[in-house]
Amino acid sequence: MKTMASVVTAAAILTSAGYRAPLSAQQPAHVIQTPEEAKWGPAPPMLPAGAQIVMLSGNPTSTGAYSVRLKFPAYYAIPAHSHPTDENVVVVSGALTFGMGNKLQKGDAGNKTLAAGGYALMPAKMNHFAYTTQETTIVLYGQGPVEFNYVNPSDDPRKATATK
Repeated sequence: MKTMASVVTAAAILTSAGYRAPLSAQQPAHVIQTPEEAKWGPAPPMLPAGAQIVMLSGNPTSTGAYSVRLKFPAYYAIPAHSHPTDENVVVVSGALTFGMGNKLQKGDAGNKTLAAGGYALMPAKMNHFAYTTQETTIVLYGQGPVEFNYVNPSDDPRKATATK
């Protein structure tokens, strides 16, 4: 009973003293961005060279929600890989072809091409690949940290950069 009275008393003191939890710890800053305001830069080295990225919200390299915009050139390919967390993809412009499996296989009957407005969910630990035939922009979002685990280690662009 004394513990309950102490908790109620502490709550009353904090409330009457005007204590409020910091808003910054509870609410992230809002983001409102037009495509023209995007500041593109090179994508991280876990992706093959040529992709560009814009950070929209969060930080994909740490724990928590993130959103990024990625732009791929025509005839860009991401070899077979998986992620430790789910990956959500929305095609904004162009078209992106996805396939499942341990090796990138363009033209495979099981592949599916998504045009603008298309959505894909790549579950954690599912091997998949992607490629374009035209310049394509996507929004990628999920829970970080983002990691690319290439099925064939020699496909990992980080390893190619390290050996040059």
